[in-house]
Amino acid sequence: MCSSSFFSGAYSLMDTLVRNGVYHIFGYPGGAILPIYDELFRWEQKSLVKHILCRHEQGAVHAADGYSRSSGKPGVCFATSGPGATNLVTGIATAQMDSVPMVLITGQVARPFIGTDAFQEVDIFGITLPVVKHSYVVRDPRDMSRIVSEAFYISQHGRPGPVLIDIPKDVGLEKFSYKFIPKFNINLPGCRVFKNTKEKHFDRFLNLIKQSSQPLLYVGGGAVSSNSSAVIKKLAEKFQIPVTTTLMGKGILKENHPLSLGMLGMHGTAYANFAVSECDLLIALGARFDDRVTGKLDEFACNAQVIHVDVDSAELGKNRIPQVAIVGDVKIVIEDFFIYLTKFQYEKLNNERTSSWIQRIYSWKKQYPLLVPKNVSFLSPQEILYQISKMSSDAYYTTDVGQHQMWAAQFLDVLPRHWMSSSGLGTMGYGLPAAVGVQFAHPNKQVICISGDASFQMNIQELGTIAQYNLPIKVLIINNKWQGMVRQWQQAFYGERYSHSNMEKGAPNLVKLAESFGILGLEIDLRSQLDKALELFCNYKGPVILNCKVKETENCYPMVAPGKSNSQMIGLDKNHLTTRI
Repeated sequence: MCSSSFFSGAYSLMDTLVRNGVYHIFGYPGGAILPIYDELFRWEQKSLVKHILCRHEQGAVHAADGYSRSSGKPGVCFATSGPGATNLVTGIATAQMDSVPMVLITGQVARPFIGTDAFQEVDIFGITLPVVKHSYVVRDPRDMSRIVSEAFYISQHGRPGPVLIDIPKDVGLEKFSYKFIPKFNINLPGCRVFKNTKEKHFDRFLNLIKQSSQPLLYVGGGAVSSNSSAVIKKLAEKFQIPVTTTLMGKGILKENHPLSLGMLGMHGTAYANFAVSECDLLIALGARFDDRVTGKLDEFACNAQVIHVDVDSAELGKNRIPQVAIVGDVKIVIEDFFIYLTKFQYEKLNNERTSSWIQRIYSWKKQYPLLVPKNVSFLSPQEILYQISKMSSDAYYTTDVGQHQMWAAQFLDVLPRHWMSSSGLGTMGYGLPAAVGVQFAHPNKQVICISGDASFQMNIQELGTIAQYNLPIKVLIINNKWQGMVRQWQQAFYGERYSHSNMEKGAPNLVKLAESFGILGLEIDLRSQLDKALELFCNYKGPVILNCKVKETENCYPMVAPGKSNSQMIGLDKNHLTTRI
C-alpha cells in the first residue's frame, strides 16, 4: 500500500482490486498479462489475495461466475491476450445473459503493437462489446485505479453484469507517481440513480391486488440479485398470492411452502403453468418474460393484468405491456410498498377472495404432481435428485445444461443463492468450474455439481483445479449416454432421427478418470445401489464423482412444445409413475 510514490500500472491494478474487497482471483497466465502476474506474486506472498489457477480460461470465467452468484460479490478473472481472452467469451456471454456482476482483466499486446496483427493480438474490446455491460482499454496507467473502481461500481449497480478491462502489457510495466483516489464519477453507464416509487404507482399496485381473485407472483433472477427473498415471502403471505419462479429465480421461496408452485415454463410444473394461464393478475418481479417461460407469448397470462417491477427499464414493455411498470430494485420497491401500506394505515384485506383460487391450484398439485418412477429396477434421474435434495437440503448446487438441469430444477429444493445454473445462454460445461468458484466463496459448505455425461466433458479439465486445491466438491453425473435434451427433441420433433447426439462411443471411464486426478470415483446402475451410494457421496470428506447410469430413454416432463401455450403440456398422463413425496 502507498500514499504517493512511483509504482507500476500492475501495482495500481492490484492495489485497487484489494481496496475494492477482492481476495479471490480466478485465472490463467500468459505473455501479455505477465507483468500483472509478476505483481500478483508479491501480493500473494503478503496473503492479500489468492489466485486460483484454473485449467482453461473458460473454466476460470465460469468459476468467477459461480463465486459471484453464490456470494453476491463480483467475481474476478484474469486472462492473457489473444486466445486467452477469446476463451473468456462464452463465460462473459453467460454472465451477461444472467445479469451476473463480474470484472474481467485481460492482457493485451503493448500499445505500439496494437493494430499491427502482433503475436496473440486480438481486439477483445470489440469482440465482447455485445456481451458486456461495459468495457475499457487502459491506455494510461494513471487511469488504472479510476477505471477499476468504476468497473466494480458498474458491475453491481443497476442491472448487474460483466465489465471487461483490457490492459496493454506496457501499461502494466510503466511506472508513475501513484496515489489511490477513491472518488470517481458515479454518473456511469447503466448505473442510473433510482427515485422513490411514486405513490400513484402503489395506488394502482394495491388496487389491482384488491380487484384480483386469481393473482400470481412471477419471480425471476432480479429478485435473487436484490436479495429479496424475505420481502417476497412477506408479500405472498400477506395477500395470499401463489408464487412461481423462473429458472433464475429458483430458491427465492422454499418449494415446500404452501404458496410455492415451483418453476414455470417449458419444463415447469403443470400447476405453475396452469396457474399462469388462468391468473387474472400477474405480478412480475425481476423477470423478463423469456421465451422458455412464456411459450406462445400472445397466450401467456392472456387474461391477466400485469404489474412489472424490474431494475432495467428496457425490460418493461419489451415482451409484454404492463398495466403498472415500476423501475427499481425489487427488494427496495416491495419494502417501499409495505411502508406505503403502513402510511395509509392499510392493514387488512379480505384474503377470502383468493381462497378458491388457492384451492383450485391445490387440486392441480394433487392431479399433476412431479413424478418419480416406481416398481422399477433401473435408476431414475428424478429419484436420484429428489433423494439428494432430502439428504443435502442446505447444499449449494451448480448444474450444467440439459435434461439433468431441468430435473434438478424440478426436484431440488434450494435456499436463495444456493442455485447456480446457466439459464439465459444455456452453457454446457458451466457446472463443474462454477462449483470451483462456489466452493472458494463458501469453503465450509457442501457444494454439489449436477451434470450430464455430455456436459461434464465440456470442461472436464477443471478436475485438475479441484485436485490441486483439494476442493471437497461432489459431482453427480446423470449418465444416459446421450446429449439427453437433444435426443428428446429429436425424438419428439425430428422423426426420431438421432443425428450425432449419442455419446457412448469414446466416453471415458469416469471412475478411472476420477482416480487419475486423485478423486474418489463411484458408479451405480441399479436403483438398489442408490441409497448407499448417495450416503457415501454426501458424507465423503474430499472430492467425489458419482456416475449414475440412468435409463437412456427417460424424458423430462412436463414439456411445453415450441410455439404452444403453457397450458398445452406433453407428458402429464404417465400412469406408470407415482407422486413425489
